[in-house]
Formats: sequence, structure tokens, C-alpha cells
Amino acid sequence: MIREEKTPETRLMRSLRLLAPGTTLYEGLENILRARTGALIVVGDSEDVLKLCDGGFHVDGELNPANLYELAKMDGAIIVSRDARRILLANTHLAPDPLIPSLETGTRHRTAQRVAIQTGELVIAISQRRNVITLYQGPAKYVLQDIGVILAKANQALQTLEKYKSVLEQVLTNLTALEFEDLATAFDVATAIQRTQMVARIASEIERYIAELGSEGRLVSMQLDELMVDIEDEGLLVIRDYLRGEGQPKPEALWEQMLGWSSEDLLDLTLITRSLGYTSGMNALENLVTPRGYRILTKIPRLPFPVIDNLVAVFGTLPKILEASIDQLDQVEGIGEVRARAIKEGLRRLREQTLIDRHM
Repeated sequence: MIREEKTPETRLMRSLRLLAPGTTLYEGLENILRARTGALIVVGDSEDVLKLCDGGFHVDGELNPANLYELAKMDGAIIVSRDARRILLANTHLAPDPLIPSLETGTRHRTAQRVAIQTGELVIAISQRRNVITLYQGPAKYVLQDIGVILAKANQALQTLEKYKSVLEQVLTNLTALEFEDLATAFDVATAIQRTQMVARIASEIERYIAELGSEGRLVSMQLDELMVDIEDEGLLVIRDYLRGEGQPKPEALWEQMLGWSSEDLLDLTLITRSLGYTSGMNALENLVTPRGYRILTKIPRLPFPVIDNLVAVFGTLPKILEASIDQLDQVEGIGEVRARAIKEGLRRLREQTLIDRHM
């Protein structure tokens, strides 16, 4: 699911999808690239963009590869609608603020960067000599790579993801076993969060490759979906289990915050435990911690999340849920006798399977 354009990363993902193989815009750019004519294209028809336009021709026609290629033969810029479906202006002169700093040397690329910074819209510059497509959006710059190079990088990233996923599964199995024994430490929790973050970052990188590959990335997308099944929400559930203290951010907000950490910060397990609301100290990572039970309860089939919420609200921690009798479970809203027995049986089976997996 594509999120709203709130961050440079999500805006870049949208832009890459607009330009991916299989799209009309991509075919037009390929024609321009092969002809070595160069082009300056603004994808956006906001008032800020139109203010910068001087002269040119009002086209207001459908965007197709042939039209885009023919119009690119002229010297001026091409203005395309935000959804990249219509060509609005051609051969127009763009006059961005010359005081906006730019490190680009070519006139076309310098103009593209300044327009992108001034308007926030996607601007595409195709180099006539270097045969390269460069994207500018806000302060961000991204150079499109050859499809073969992207595929190679995506496959390498998939292999890396597979290895990291294997390690993550071992860490999570160990954490689950310790939780059943009520012996989990801050170190075990921080390690699990660290590993899920690493896997999420690799998956995010592969998603960018998929966006750039377009119709050529179907197989990569299928492999990513298969690798990420059942583990996508594990990190968030671990945070939900162990986040403590008043005034702490919501689990989802903390997870997103961690995604923005540097690699060095992510390697600091003490920093992870502090972000969860635990005190830091020499032996802080050795302190025993108790889960609420969200992650383990979600593994029980046909147990809705609102019911899990009710269980945690009533009992507070996983050990107390494990100790609860069928009659006690039956008293929780949304749980009848049948579901209470299913919860007890599900926890028993999960505990046995975890101990088996741990020693394999």
C-alpha cells in the first residue's frame, strides 16, 4: 500500500513508480534517451510550477511516448500533469530563483534542481551527452540506473534478506521460549527489535528496486512477499509487548522513529532498551523483563486482535495469562468457554513447538 507523500522516501517511491518500465512515461523517456536529444520535464502542474513558465506552446494533449519524444526535440521544458497522463506545455522557458544554490554544472540540470527545490515537484533531466536520466524532487536527487543493474542489486538484496531472516527467526524462537519460561532479559528483547529493524530496512530497499523495475520486477516482488510473510509485524509486536512508562510514544510511532535511526544507533542495544522506557546502566541489558503477551497471542489461530487487547487489559502480562484457568479466561469480554479452551490449547501447543524448534 502506498502511503501519503509525507516523507522524501514515499515521494521518491511514487516518482519511481511513475517512471517504471511498463508505464507510458518510461517508454517516452527511453525514446528520448536512445535519440540522445536530451529533455527537461516537470511532472506537476501546480501554481508554483506555472509561475516559473515563460512562453512555449499550450498543448493540453494526451501523453504518449511518440508525443513526448517529438516535443523533446525542442529546446524548452515540457510540463506534464501530476498523474503523468497529459502534456500541458512544451518548449517553455523555466525561470527559477537564481539564488537557490546548485552544484550542477549543466544549464539543464541546474535549472531542474532549482525548479524541484522551489516547487517540490518531480523534475526529470535527461542528459544529451551522458545518456543519463536524473530525477530531482525537493532537495533530493536520484539517478535512474540500467534495468540489468537494478535486477542484479535486487537479487543480491534478496539473498541478504534471506540470511538475515534466518537469523531473525532463531532470535524470535529463542525469545518466545524465554517468554514462556518468564526468563526474557532486556538484551533478548533489544536483539529481537534490532534484527527485525535490519530485516525491515533490507525489505524497504528491495521495495525501492521493485518500484524502479516496474513490470520487470514481478518476480522480485513475489520473492519479497514470500520472505516477509509472518515476520513483517514481529518487531512492532515486540515493542507493543515491552514498551513501558507514561509519556512514551505509541508502538507504531516508535517503530517508525527507529527506522530513521542510523546504523550505528541501531547497533546500540542500550539505546533500544532506553527507547522502550527502561533505565540504562552497566547491567541494564541483563535485567529480566516481562511481556504483555501480544506477540504470542497473535499466533493463536482465529483470535481477533480486540480479544487479545481485552486479555492483556485484564491480566496484564503473559505469565498471568498462562496461569489463568478456563473459567477466568471465560470472564473476559469476547471469550466464551469454547474460545477459552482454544486459547489454553493454542498456548500449550505453541510452547511445545517452540521448545522443539529451539533445540533443532
